[in-house]
Amino acid sequence: MELLVDLHTHTIASGHAYSTITENVHAASRRGIKLLGMTDHGPSMPGSPHLFHFENLSIIPDELSGVKVLPGVEANITNHEGDLDMPLKYLTYLKLILVGLHPICYPGGTCEQNTQAYIKAMENPYTDMMVHPGRPDFEMDLEKIAHTSARLNIPVEVNNSSLSTIRDKDEARDNCRSIARYMVKYNSPVILGSDAHFWDRVGEFSDALDLVYEAGISEHQILNTSPDRVLDYLATRRRNRPDISRLLHPYRLNIA
Repeated sequence: MELLVDLHTHTIASGHAYSTITENVHAASRRGIKLLGMTDHGPSMPGSPHLFHFENLSIIPDELSGVKVLPGVEANITNHEGDLDMPLKYLTYLKLILVGLHPICYPGGTCEQNTQAYIKAMENPYTDMMVHPGRPDFEMDLEKIAHTSARLNIPVEVNNSSLSTIRDKDEARDNCRSIARYMVKYNSPVILGSDAHFWDRVGEFSDALDLVYEAGISEHQILNTSPDRVLDYLATRRRNRPDISRLLHPYRLNIA
């Protein structure tokens, strides 16, 4: 399986990542990645960029070193209602909105509360994709998440970093195996993400691919095989968003 897209990467702007967007793009180019997401953490993550970082992402060229770049965010779920830490006006124009749970940004709760938070975030019309549900920080109903992914056509990530670099990777692997089996059961859409925090991890999917093959996830479920497929999916998401333009301040720089 040829994977040409890595939508989940971080730069030094995230505060706990260690490479620039230029270094990440060069690494992507060497690995044959054609479409790269630049998804630094949302503002509730300590050390994350100020909102002006997201305001100014339009200065980044659409393409660098033959790699198309999608400036976006890994937004954080902040409560049991699935609210995100990015103001709505930013969600309306960022090119890629990944959403996930992080212990330092989300208070935690019961399995039911955590599952509700994750699913409510999936139901947000501005959410494009959900990331690392297999991490063991929060207990969740993984079958319900896979079923909701299929119902809403929201891709859920198989996160390579969860399987290779986090301290609790053995428990994460068990969780990832479980949700992968449910994604096969419900034919849910899937993305593979490196979650790279250093340039040498960009486009690294080997552990995620092993799990995909083990679980029997089919190639047609995986968006990463085609940049056009990803871009078509994102365009469809934007066409189906509610029209709230009248509710937003006409000037982006008015950051409250």
